[in-house]
Amino acid sequence: MGTVRRRGASSLVLLCAMAILTAPGLATGMAYAAPGAPASPTAPAAPASPRDPAAPLPGPGGKSLEQVRKDIEELYRQAGTATDAYNLAEAETKAQSEKIVEIANLVVAGQERITTLKSRAGAAARAQYRSGGLPPGAQLALSDSPDQFLDGAGRLRQGEKATSDLLSELSRTQSELQRYAQEASDRWKTLEANRVKQEDSKKQIQEKIKAAEELESKLEAEEKARLIQLEQEAQYKAQTAWLSSGAMKDVNGKATEAGRRAVQFATAQMGKPYEWGAEGPGSFDCSGLTSQAWLAAGRGIPRTSQEQLRLLPKVALKDMRPGDLIIYFDDASHVGMYVGDGAMVHAPRPGRNVTMAGAGSMPIKAVVRPDA
Repeated sequence: MGTVRRRGASSLVLLCAMAILTAPGLATGMAYAAPGAPASPTAPAAPASPRDPAAPLPGPGGKSLEQVRKDIEELYRQAGTATDAYNLAEAETKAQSEKIVEIANLVVAGQERITTLKSRAGAAARAQYRSGGLPPGAQLALSDSPDQFLDGAGRLRQGEKATSDLLSELSRTQSELQRYAQEASDRWKTLEANRVKQEDSKKQIQEKIKAAEELESKLEAEEKARLIQLEQEAQYKAQTAWLSSGAMKDVNGKATEAGRRAVQFATAQMGKPYEWGAEGPGSFDCSGLTSQAWLAAGRGIPRTSQEQLRLLPKVALKDMRPGDLIIYFDDASHVGMYVGDGAMVHAPRPGRNVTMAGAGSMPIKAVVRPDA
């Protein structure tokens, strides 16, 4: 999604961003009312007399520029939701495949142990046969020493019992391992079917992104510039309303050392393009940015925004501190990293770059903490 910035205030935004990154604890008392990033040098200037955003655009569709903006935003949101589901299915399938290999190795090792013990038991049986296989009474009668006979017979019984016990245990273990392997294989089939299903979702994602790009491509240069302006205005309006609600009143948490490193990594990526499914180093999607930032800080976290919401500890908004992740929208389809002063850094959507924006410029679902 687009950045939010004050028109004609790019230099001020840069100074604010630098202050955020250098301030102790990455949090001061100042609220981030108009977050943003410097405009792209290739972005066209906004028209002096822009078209009314509510007025229909030329063409058979007859939609207003504002409606086109909303349509594009919704298409990208749908693509983001499907992307998270696809990435999760891929990760689960890979993890389960690795587990299957691990179990298979255990099964092979167990079988080898059983084969060895069976061989040893067979050798013992053959040795007993060669000794004549006489009944205990006859062996006692022929033995030079009854004590020697009883001692040998006792050791033989102990050995037979030990071998029998080991064979029983290993047979039981082998049976369990085979059952686990079958269960793992069945699970893999389920996950593989899900991954194939997600491949279909991948096509839908690409179709939605293509549809959004086509909508935007039909706009004139002047309208594209106005579209960016409308995105920024919508986010600025949401951020202003969020701040006016008193949401930042008690937010003054200080970053931990790990949080500081995560923020430094994330902000260092500003200006790099959004790319579907990307985890760097040249481009990122929203959760690719946050997961890689925390990996750089020494903490591995879930790859997708939905799993980040599900598995990471939630914290109250008033307790938010730099490095925490802000999950957006009811379907948890977007995530950004709080950097302090009411701002967050995120990878918005295709066609936009990693940038800084107001933490309240989109509907917040929850705040989660990777280093709780």
